[in-house]
Amino acid sequence: MTLTIDRHTAYRLPQPLTSPVRHAWEMVARDHERVFGAAPKRIDEGDAPAAVEVRYAQPEDRCPNRPEAYCFRFAEAGGATALHIAARDDLGLVYGLLEYSRRFLGVDPFWFWADKPPERRDAVAVPAEPFDSPEPYTRFRGWFVNDEVCLIGWKEEYPPTRDVWLPVFEALLRCGGNMVIPGTDLPKHGIHAELASEMGLWVTHHHAEPLGAEMFLRAYPGKQASYQQHPELFEALWEAAIEEQKDKTIVWVLSFRGQGDQPFWEQDPAFDTPEKRGALISQVVRKQYDMVRRKVADPHCCVALYGEIAELYKGGHIDIPEDIMRVWADNGYGKMVSRRHGNLNLRIPALPAADDRAKHGVYYHVTFHDLQASNHLTLFPSPAGLIARELEDAFRAGAFSYLLVNSGNIRPHVYTLDLVRELWTKGRADAETHLREFVRRMYSAREDDIAALHREYAERTIAYGPNEDDRAGEEFYHHPARKIVGHWLQGKHAEPMERLYWATGSAAFAEQVEWFRRKCAEAIPGWRSLKERAERLMAALPADDRLRLKDHLLLHIELHLSGCEGFAALGEAFEAYLRQQYAVAFVHASRAMRSYQRGIDALKDAEHGPWEHFYRADWLTNIKSTVDNMDTLRRWLRMHGDSPDFFLWYKQYLMPETEKYIYLENTHRNPLSDDELARRLEEKFNL
Repeated sequence: MTLTIDRHTAYRLPQPLTSPVRHAWEMVARDHERVFGAAPKRIDEGDAPAAVEVRYAQPEDRCPNRPEAYCFRFAEAGGATALHIAARDDLGLVYGLLEYSRRFLGVDPFWFWADKPPERRDAVAVPAEPFDSPEPYTRFRGWFVNDEVCLIGWKEEYPPTRDVWLPVFEALLRCGGNMVIPGTDLPKHGIHAELASEMGLWVTHHHAEPLGAEMFLRAYPGKQASYQQHPELFEALWEAAIEEQKDKTIVWVLSFRGQGDQPFWEQDPAFDTPEKRGALISQVVRKQYDMVRRKVADPHCCVALYGEIAELYKGGHIDIPEDIMRVWADNGYGKMVSRRHGNLNLRIPALPAADDRAKHGVYYHVTFHDLQASNHLTLFPSPAGLIARELEDAFRAGAFSYLLVNSGNIRPHVYTLDLVRELWTKGRADAETHLREFVRRMYSAREDDIAALHREYAERTIAYGPNEDDRAGEEFYHHPARKIVGHWLQGKHAEPMERLYWATGSAAFAEQVEWFRRKCAEAIPGWRSLKERAERLMAALPADDRLRLKDHLLLHIELHLSGCEGFAALGEAFEAYLRQQYAVAFVHASRAMRSYQRGIDALKDAEHGPWEHFYRADWLTNIKSTVDNMDTLRRWLRMHGDSPDFFLWYKQYLMPETEKYIYLENTHRNPLSDDELARRLEEKFNL
């Protein structure tokens, strides 16, 4: 038997139509119209036969007996074959509808974020082969839409509106995700959490906002954020949050960190030993746990063992109920070890002990923001095999009940988010096989060459330390560079900058600058070569593939290359300054500014069509701030020798010898702009 789906296909939906199923149907109806050029016919009443029947499972369907399960069954209806999409619950129907769309209509999970709509077709032949949904490897699996400044700045309205969040949650559901933290510290009146619940997703919380409650200092400004002093005020906030969410599908996060996502003892120094800190965390988590259980039957609760809390737990200082999931975190660079705090990098393994029988999960970063070397705008800087290996190891260690992935702004991280989709579905993934399949999905030509570019990308990122995950994202070129400029212009260049020890170790400031300059200069040839190869390949691709490669790989290469060239030029400017060659230093600073500006230009070039303004809120990497820092630096350098008339360098280096000693000042006193002076001096010095 075969079912033919075309523009005339009729669908029947379950009644009443619940909110999650309605959202999924709206996606499929849109997909159907895009593929066949006509809106689908929907049968709500009567006995007219429908080619696609969407309904809740009956015993005779033998649908897998577990939450979120669905099946495809085929039957005769009115002399024709009909497909029945049957499921155990609402999320099962959502996943069944979206699998129908993927499998038969050809809609990719990331169609929106990758600019890859489905192809137009006249009809699709569906073989009548029964199908049972496989059980996802991870029970709770989803995204933390964190550091989401691109989503915030994409449209004018704040907080982000329904139109911004719909494609985020749609992509997550198409990836088989069922859980989300919808944004970071967004106003409570925003649509984000409500819409996530509408679409059937479990909502969970940031580890710095236990239970999703309002921050203490926001609710009680001026009071000390001390649970020891004000337990009743904290508990009132927790009680209000529980009351507001008790009827929704929530994975409750129990935790106690300080305000602003930092250890609470930084604001409450009385807790000066691991024992005291662990005891308070244990007390608070137990209190939160009891409060939730009073209002919610059989709640799903977890505690984030993030940063210092993981260290306390491993040290035996935290005691919490066994049925609370323990969630372990990577270090932000994909390795399951404790994260770096400033210059302190203990790299304590962040996985459960073999004899720990509680349920465990993972909070994992494919994108990160740490003001040091993280990848916020660019792809994961290490080979994708690191992601697969670390998560598979975590699963084998027992951390498979929960997987929350820091997804950032989605669009820059489609490739790695897709790899995690396979991991949370199957529990394993071969990174090389996934890369080839991903590239085949995204491109129609030269797939092997495009896959090779992806492999080489991870080889070109700067290895800034001895560990395999010590590889630099684009923030490496910006936050340290701005720190260096600030230290320098404050007149501190005779003393080392401790905030850079994480990279350079203890060294004199000049040695620190040289360390960054050398690292970036050595990387430039590789990035240039990769960029040239990508540009040559683009010329041989169809228009859609060309644009996709530009936005999803060449953009990232250019952010690295422009960052390397900018930082290397900054280092050269400092070297020239130390030699008191101020005009040369001015030229190098101007070159640094121009190189960094190319990063802004590349982001703007990627803002076409629906992506207009997508990168305008680049407030975290903040390339514009780096450009402004270089502009400040070169203006400051011009004060060293060209001040006060800003004509002296022109006279010294550029004025014809025949004019130098006979010119009349009243005809030669229009100083060159910084850009023009830098350009002409660069030619003069042959730099």
